[in-house]
Amino acid sequence: MSQAVLPPPSDRRADGDSDDLLEFGYEQQLHRKLGKFASFAAGFSFVSILTTIFQLFGLGFSFAGPAFFWAWPVVFVGQFMVALCFAELAARYPISGAIYQWSRRVGGEITGWFAGWFMIIAQIVTASAAAIALQVVLPNVWSGFQIVGSDTALTSSDGATNAVVLGTILLVITTTINSIGVNAMARINSIGVTCEIVGVIAVIGVFFTHAQRGPDVVFDTGGAAVDSSYIGAWIVSGLMAAYVMVGFGSAGELAEETKNPRRVAPRTIRLALSVSALGGGLMIIGALMAAPSLTDGELATQGLPYVLNSVLSSPWGTVLLVDVAIAILICTLAIQTAASRLMFSMARDGRLPGSRILGSVNKTTGTPIAPAVVIGLGCVLVLVVNVGNSAIFSTLASVCIVLIYLAYMMVTVPLLLRRLKGWPHRTSQVDSEGKPLFTLGWLGLPVNILAVVYGAAMVINLSWPRSEIYDPSGDFPLLRWAAPLTVLAVVALGALCFPRGKSHPNPIPTGANA
Repeated sequence: MSQAVLPPPSDRRADGDSDDLLEFGYEQQLHRKLGKFASFAAGFSFVSILTTIFQLFGLGFSFAGPAFFWAWPVVFVGQFMVALCFAELAARYPISGAIYQWSRRVGGEITGWFAGWFMIIAQIVTASAAAIALQVVLPNVWSGFQIVGSDTALTSSDGATNAVVLGTILLVITTTINSIGVNAMARINSIGVTCEIVGVIAVIGVFFTHAQRGPDVVFDTGGAAVDSSYIGAWIVSGLMAAYVMVGFGSAGELAEETKNPRRVAPRTIRLALSVSALGGGLMIIGALMAAPSLTDGELATQGLPYVLNSVLSSPWGTVLLVDVAIAILICTLAIQTAASRLMFSMARDGRLPGSRILGSVNKTTGTPIAPAVVIGLGCVLVLVVNVGNSAIFSTLASVCIVLIYLAYMMVTVPLLLRRLKGWPHRTSQVDSEGKPLFTLGWLGLPVNILAVVYGAAMVINLSWPRSEIYDPSGDFPLLRWAAPLTVLAVVALGALCFPRGKSHPNPIPTGANA
């Protein structure tokens, strides 16, 4: 008698993941191709320390001197509390559109919808901010990248216009990659992340081997410590770390394209944030140790490129700048991918205007093409703002981080309320390999409380009407209130777009408290 031929273990796991998805009321439409490293790459490339620290190092240093470093571990600890909560939810709700789906299932339909709405808006602006960073890098690699005019400064008319041109070209590339299929996206993203990790290690190595002072430099307040208000300056400097350490939950956005997401996504959410924090912390310390001067003002205005140009000969400096450009590419790609999956997830549930188109998946590529195109067009429209006024663009980029933190709180706050009622009620759930799901156990409540407290404190810190953040030139006093005014505007627009009178096609199941 012939024996039945069983499919390979990987195929059996994929079938199990598809059946698992059916329990939530969704069919497997996206292609489930991502492994562990590709899942990690999604979160790591969203944070993209090689991109964001190059952009924002000067911000932190200018406010609090070398001791601004200590804001980095403080923000990491707070965000890690949030990441632990996300990891528990990722294990129990392995569905695309993570923030929307998690918030909806622990906080209800309205909370979930607005969490998703906040994240979509924020991710569009964040992708634009990442794309515009090419102007800081490419013209320094080759003058031919300065297509418009000759002044490369991002705040100049030529630089602002050229930044939009380069950013638009980049967004066309990332939109094309996202439309081709998840395999192409994953390969490019994984190669890019590998290059970024190598680049981070190289930068750290260069800084430490060219150190001009010891690691105790991180206790230097730059002369500001004599003033009792230093703590205030240090709190402002913490915005640098707050801007950088977001997006680590992207592994959850790609859950329906990940093999065994109940096990892989929770691990990669924690790993992406931890690796980013470690690498970023070493980069900051190394830069402070290797900087030619801490008092000439160059470190505050130019940031890491000033240190690199000082310690490296031109060819090696150019190689590292190319690596930064690659990091910007994959960062923009990762943000757009996460945003498109979030938009797809909400549209699939009929929760957005144009849901029939936005919620469809191309059968050949297995990707939601329409959301990727809409996100790309939205990013280009935001980029154009930089031509008219770079201060307004930088303000938008700052405000979008507030929206991200608010979206995170729309997960952690209702989750805390659920915990007080005994969540999770079932502790015996397993993944597709039969292994227990990630759980915080008795640590869940204190971790969740810390995540909520940290989130609330950071929203207040980010939203505070500081002229040095939102109106550095002093020309637009109203911009100081940009954060609360923008949040109100986004809420008002969201209220107009909210799908009133429509029943949810996949209501929260009775077992959602598991």
